[in-house]
Parts: sequence; structure tokens; C-alpha cells
Amino acid sequence: MVRRVLGGGEPQPWWMPRRVLTVVSADVDADAGVGAVWMVWRPGAAGESVPREHVEFLEWYGGRWRCLGGTAGSVDGPADGDVDVIEIRGGAGILSLARRLDPPRSIETAPWIGCVLVYLGRDVGHVLVGDRRFEASGQRRVVAAWKGSQVSRGPRPVVVAIGRDGTELSRIGPFDSLDSRTWARVREELGESEGL
Repeated sequence: MVRRVLGGGEPQPWWMPRRVLTVVSADVDADAGVGAVWMVWRPGAAGESVPREHVEFLEWYGGRWRCLGGTAGSVDGPADGDVDVIEIRGGAGILSLARRLDPPRSIETAPWIGCVLVYLGRDVGHVLVGDRRFEASGQRRVVAAWKGSQVSRGPRPVVVAIGRDGTELSRIGPFDSLDSRTWARVREELGESEGL
């Protein structure tokens, strides 16, 4: 599966039924030398009773791509069609293998590889994560990876939802939990309730 992602091919293995394992989204940023694969194990697969998400991190290190490990947890996303425009429902990170270059101070100095899990509404044609563009897939979900400094744990890049007609629908800043469209609706409702 990782080889498919790195080669730019379809990440879902042809021999693996989606009812067992679904590759939701995959991203490789060759310029930054990082990548992430977002997968979901389905109920009943290998004795699991609850769907489990897993994000596997990749890094270009020592002249080749390496799997760094990842994160796992229960599926906590909205049902299909429940996203208005854009929602961030998770993210994760891991220390770069570059930490091996300076062992005494590696925890402080090694780069941080992060990712964000983005759910997209039906009107979204593509999403920008920082300066990178991701098309809205049929699953309406995107994983995007980046590399930043470890000290700050690299804040998430700005995420912008773009409509099919090219207009900006909404955005979420690096430290925001709600997108700009949702904030506008909240302000409008608060203004109406206060008679403003």
C-alpha cells in the first residue's frame, strides 16, 4: 500500500475489500520528504467490533522512504453528508527520524511531521492546505502532511475550502476549531438573539 502511495497510484489495494480496510486518503509531499496514509479498519475485520482509524507516517530519510509508525483510534467523524463545508476532525504528529542526528538534544531539535484529517462538504471542489491543493475525492475526506519545527510542534497550515466555481467557501486557521463560515453563522445568530 505504501509503495502505491509513493508511486502516485491508487492507494487502495485491489485485493483488499473496502469492507475490511479502506484507504480513506493518502498524501506524499516529496518536496518536504513526508507523507501520511489514512486508513479505516471496518467492524468484523480481524475480530474488531468497532471501526478503527489509523494514520501511518512516511519520511524520506537516508536515501529512501521509511514508515515511521502512526496513530490509531476509534472512528470519530461525521456521517457522510453531515459536513456543511469543512471540518477538521483530527490530526496527529510524530518526530522525524532526523532526531538520530543529534541524540543528546534530539527531542528538542528534531523536526515534527504533522497531519490533519479534513472532512469536506458536497459543495467543495478542492481544499488548500497551506500552499498545497487537494481535490475533493468521492469519500469527501483528505489527509495532508507537513514538516515543521518540533519546538512549536508546527502549527497546522491554514485550510481553505474552495467551491467548484473557484470561490472561497470557508477557511480554518492554524489554531481555530471552527471554520469562518460557521463563525459567521454563530455571530449572526447571537446578533439576532440579542436584537442587534
